[in-house]
Amino acid sequence: MAFVLPDLPYAHSALADRGMSQETLELHHDKHHQAYVTALNGFVDKHDDLKGKSLEEIIALVKDDADRAPVFNNAGQHWNHIHFWNALSPEGGRLPGRLETKIVEDFGSVGAFKDAFKAAAVGQFGSGWAWLVLGPDGKLKATKSPNGSNPIATGEGKPLLGLDVWEHSYYVDFRNRRPDYVTNFLDNLANYEFAEANLG
Repeated sequence: MAFVLPDLPYAHSALADRGMSQETLELHHDKHHQAYVTALNGFVDKHDDLKGKSLEEIIALVKDDADRAPVFNNAGQHWNHIHFWNALSPEGGRLPGRLETKIVEDFGSVGAFKDAFKAAAVGQFGSGWAWLVLGPDGKLKATKSPNGSNPIATGEGKPLLGLDVWEHSYYVDFRNRRPDYVTNFLDNLANYEFAEANLG
């Protein structure tokens, strides 16, 4: 069964007054994400060992295979974007109690968490992602991954909240000001309820 582009969990215009325009979502979701899905389905059609497998299974199968890097990149980007649309909310920026307690416990303060996440996001050279993950040691940490990679591929932990820092995710609204885009995400767009639910 072919992979499909999921609908956004909100209208294309729902985030416009919080710093992410309708134009950005139309380009990012409808064009960029669709292109990853289309490419991935093309690769699955050509490789029998990928047929019937989940995204996570495909990522695990090809992550160390240099010859199938395009498969990994498109599978990773499909997974990452499914996560990303849920990591955004028209009511974003509000930390629920259990997650806030865990953040303060592991980072020292909410401000320290935001600083660490922003450092990861801004410090990712070129295209990639920033993540809040629950590490194998049970502690929260901020991390980053290049291109289409993610923490399920690197083994760095369970992804709770991911931010796309490819230029197409912010250039319409923030031009080259990635730090401002990251701050706006943390303060106005981040779906911390989604992150808390991912804690388990």
